[in-house]
Amino acid sequence: MAAEGLSYYSHALVLLGGAVIAAPLAKRIGLGTVLGYLAAGVIIGPISRLVSGGERILQFAELGVVLLLFLIGLELKPSRLWSMRKEIFGLGLAQVLVTGLVLLGIVTATAWSSHALSAAAIIGFGLALSSTAFALQILEERGERSTAYGQRAFSILLFQDLAIVPILALVPLLTPVHPETQATPLQDFAIALAAIAFLIAAGRYLLNPLFQLIASTGAREAMIAAALLVVIGAAVLMQFAGMSMAMGSFLAGVLLAESSYRHELEADIEPFRGILLALFFMAVGLSLELDVIVENYAVIIIAVPVLMLVKSLIIYGLCRIFGSPHNQAIRIAGLLPQSGEFGFVIFTTAAAAGIFPASIASILIAIVTVSMALTPFASAIANKLRRDETDDDMVENFEGAGSDVLMIGFSRFGQIVSQTLLAGGSEVTIIDHSAERIRSATKFGFKIYFGDGTRRDVLASAGIEKAKLVAVCTHEKATTDKIVDLVQAEFPGARIFARAYDRAHTLSLREREVEYELRETLESSFIFSRKTLEALGLDDERVDAIIDETRKRDEERLRIQSVEGIQSGGHMLHTKPVSPEPLIKPTKEAERLDLDETEQPVK
Repeated sequence: MAAEGLSYYSHALVLLGGAVIAAPLAKRIGLGTVLGYLAAGVIIGPISRLVSGGERILQFAELGVVLLLFLIGLELKPSRLWSMRKEIFGLGLAQVLVTGLVLLGIVTATAWSSHALSAAAIIGFGLALSSTAFALQILEERGERSTAYGQRAFSILLFQDLAIVPILALVPLLTPVHPETQATPLQDFAIALAAIAFLIAAGRYLLNPLFQLIASTGAREAMIAAALLVVIGAAVLMQFAGMSMAMGSFLAGVLLAESSYRHELEADIEPFRGILLALFFMAVGLSLELDVIVENYAVIIIAVPVLMLVKSLIIYGLCRIFGSPHNQAIRIAGLLPQSGEFGFVIFTTAAAAGIFPASIASILIAIVTVSMALTPFASAIANKLRRDETDDDMVENFEGAGSDVLMIGFSRFGQIVSQTLLAGGSEVTIIDHSAERIRSATKFGFKIYFGDGTRRDVLASAGIEKAKLVAVCTHEKATTDKIVDLVQAEFPGARIFARAYDRAHTLSLREREVEYELRETLESSFIFSRKTLEALGLDDERVDAIIDETRKRDEERLRIQSVEGIQSGGHMLHTKPVSPEPLIKPTKEAERLDLDETEQPVK
């Protein structure tokens, strides 16, 4: 017994070690963590045989998929789905249906036609789904998540994430009927309907009160246990009703999407989801039959380019039908031609249910893996096929906007200001109209909203009415003035802090009575001057006095110019070196100490 326990621990150590090494390494070379986990499983299992029993590990690790679908459900607020309904349930639905049916036909017409139609349907629709992880990784790395093509690609991926639920739900229904099965299809349907109704009722009337009660006790570990109880309980309920566990966890997530505890639940579940999903992909690698893959390498070599070409052509055509210009459609087609990580889930589940042999699952998983690895190359080819038109501009999407500070403009001035505000713990909503600037900033992790700050609807969507102050950091005088005028006219209670371009702009902003303005070069010029004076040998006290006197003269000149015009106040400028003398006028006239009795001081 002790030896068996030691074996479990040693297996756990090997799996954890493989995950720690493989995931960062795969991400570093641009393949993504999913392929890293899969490769680690192949090396640990079929190649080195350090760990065996991949099927048993797979059954336990399926909880990772269950938790993933729960988190996907949590993100799907009804309001968000409604705002994106045309893209999700139009283009996304069309992509899954058309691609799935075409691939089903290809599978049926090829050498695999000996398999049942149910197997061909699972294979076709499983391969129709793309890799959310890979596609979003490419979009994030390029800073193109907020582009029009990025948003449309995300809508397709979102529907594919939804489609995994009915596809997995089909697996038990397509499983070959066993003689011992007693229930009729009508009874199975009634049981499934009752389970869904119970889950919806529980989500509506029980879950929020449950979490509220536990939260009032302050027992953090009980909150985590309750979150896992809800997810696994919903999954087991659906499994008992003859449907997939994934469907149950997904429904639980959707029911809690509007809950005030949504973010806490997400934070509690995320660590379990990450480690169990990693274990799932490693278990897939452990379960691969490498000898089958080697024997069928020709099938894989032919199937991968055919799959990617078919998917690309279908996606391009559907995007064009739904109104995408050429550049947008070709980029989406190059981003989503692969099959995705959910293919691992579907094919292993189908093989376990007896829809097709494990050998077929191994070949399919190899096809999915190679297509995922080729995604960066497909995307690069698609970019080469773009025309010169600029039809991939950013789209305005202000979901999640609304903070203490609304910053308009993210050029060099705004970037530095944002750093100090964020370092001080302030929430900052940043909007900018430059797509290129947003792409560059996104690569460094900034969340910037694309929008024109001179439009009232953009400011309202960005949460100006919630903001404690508005920081106008645009670099063009006319743009800044237009924004200030708009804010003062439409949102009279807003506190405005503005970046001024030059002296004339400072005077213009003061006339508008903004709460605070600052010339963009003023303070940096004083700092530069201080260092220069110190380098010339002046002591700190003298430098402080000079800077202070210059600042006062500048402010006095601004006061004069505000009354007499921009050309006035010239007498406040230094036009030649000042003789070293006290900067403060003496209280009485100095007397010479070296006069003899016959000399008189000059009056």
